[in-house]
Parts: sequence; structure tokens; C-alpha cells
Amino acid sequence: MAEFCTCGAQLPPDALFCHKCGKPQRDIIEPEVQSNSFPAGAQSGPVPAEIPPQIPRPQPLPLNFHNPIAVRIAMVAAVCATVLSLLSPTLSWLAAGFFAVYLYCRKTGFRLDVLAGVKIGWITGLILYGFSALVFTVQQLPDALAGHPGKTLLEQVKNSSFQDPAMMQEMTHMIQSDPGTVILLLLAAMFVVVTCLSMAGGALGAKLVGSPNR
Repeated sequence: MAEFCTCGAQLPPDALFCHKCGKPQRDIIEPEVQSNSFPAGAQSGPVPAEIPPQIPRPQPLPLNFHNPIAVRIAMVAAVCATVLSLLSPTLSWLAAGFFAVYLYCRKTGFRLDVLAGVKIGWITGLILYGFSALVFTVQQLPDALAGHPGKTLLEQVKNSSFQDPAMMQEMTHMIQSDPGTVILLLLAAMFVVVTCLSMAGGALGAKLVGSPNR
């Protein structure tokens, strides 16, 4: 059945308004507006990606005898230098500090400055002096047990290339009269020479050798 408006106009099926007078013919249900699911103050749009926390860069350990890596490397360098010192003592003591720095840089990945190179050279020199002093003492021990302390040392002086006969005579007299004091003086001099050369080698190694920081 056709529907009519109160004004008398015939309405088409399912008309919402009268095409003649504009009167609404049905109740219009307004659609529900969905509430914003974002919290107050939040902006719409893509959510920024979370920035992962930065991992702090590892710091190098202090170069002393509490650093196990430095001590192990110094021990290896000292053992090698002790063996090589039978051929060339001065060069091997200098090379000990140099290669200790080289091995430490390769192992840890840190670059050592000159002061750090001197420190690891000092550690190497102390260990190297212990080995060198032990070898020197063992060489003099048979003479002491035989009752002729300093005999081997005296032969080494006589076979050395001293240019000054007066100095050779003075050294021979000192060894014959008080070999114990001469041996102690030689050990003290060896300590100074070994540690200084090892520190110099460490400083040289830090200047020339290294790897980038991590």
C-alpha cells in the first residue's frame, strides 16, 4: 500500500523525508561514534620503534700484577727472552717488552699508549729478571759447591773483549778477592739493565704496534 505524507503527497517506498514538504517520515538513529582508544595526550600515527639500550664499551684493566692477561703475556715474553738471551742478552731483553705489548694488543683489542707500554714492559722486565737471575745463579752454583766461587765468572772476564788492561786487571782482582760481592753487584746491575730495556721495548711497541679500540 502506498504511503502518504500528512501534506497529501504520495511517498516512495522507505522514504525518510517527504519530497514535497520535507517532513521526516521515520526516526533516524544516529550511529554510535567509537571512542578513541588512545590514551589522553597520545598522538595517532605509527608507534616509534623502541631504541635498544646501548651496551657500554668495555674498559681496559689497569696494567699491573692484578691484570691476569698482562701477567700471562709478560710471562710468555719473559720465557722466550730468557731462552734467546743465551744468544744475545741485550736484544732479547729489549724485544721482550716490545712483543709483550704486541701480544697484549692482539689479545685484548685495545691500543696502548707509551705510558701503558712502559707499564707492561716493567711487568715483563721484573719477570724476565727473575728468570735471568735464576739462570745466572745456576751457572755460578757449581763453582760455589766446588769451593771456587767466581771461577766461571773469572774465565768469562779473561775471555771477554776488554780494551783496557787496567780494567780487566781490576775486575780479576775483585773476583778473586771477594766473588760474593761481585756476584751481588752483577745481579743488581742486571736488574737495572733488564727492566730498563724491557720498559724501553714496551714504549717502542706501544708507539709502533697496536689495534683499534673496541
